[in-house]
Amino acid sequence: MTVLDDRIEMAESSGELTLDMLFEWLEKMPVPEGYKTEIVGGHIFMSPQRDTRWDIIADIYDQLRTKYPRKRVKSDVRIDYPGHLNGFATDVTALAEGAEKDDKGRWQYKDVEFIAEVISKDTAANDYGPKKTAYALAEVPVYLIVNPYTAEWHLHTLPKDGEYHGTVSLYFGDEIDLTGTVVGLVLKTDEFPRD
Repeated sequence: MTVLDDRIEMAESSGELTLDMLFEWLEKMPVPEGYKTEIVGGHIFMSPQRDTRWDIIADIYDQLRTKYPRKRVKSDVRIDYPGHLNGFATDVTALAEGAEKDDKGRWQYKDVEFIAEVISKDTAANDYGPKKTAYALAEVPVYLIVNPYTAEWHLHTLPKDGEYHGTVSLYFGDEIDLTGTVVGLVLKTDEFPRD
């Protein structure tokens, strides 16, 4: 058990554990360079950034930039979501026009229009499970999961009552038609690399 585990256990037993505390502890830890860190349901996850993953993230970012100004497209920026201790650093986030930071200087989930998560083997279950649920609870209009291991993408839309009611899954090479959503674009996937 580490010092961090001891502190978390003490905070949980006293009912004081917060996302801010967890992130403050993480900032003091020697997180290896090139790792992404998130808190999902109170659990800390670190996953390495690989070239394939980064190339897909960059491709999505570039395509979103045809509509969204640079300041409204984010990557690996903490946003807190509904549910128990959910502080996510999504791969790609597009914010609504007029989005503003809260009093702590953080973007707010209510302003998120689009999220893309590119699967890592070690944390894939989060993207398909608790993160998808948190995004639906937050009523994020468009949630895209890209899986470089299967060369598939999964589009989730129509959030209501904590679930997505619209789902489309196709393969790399098939376009992602977002014209009927708030995003209003078609994303090309033919250059997404496989892992």
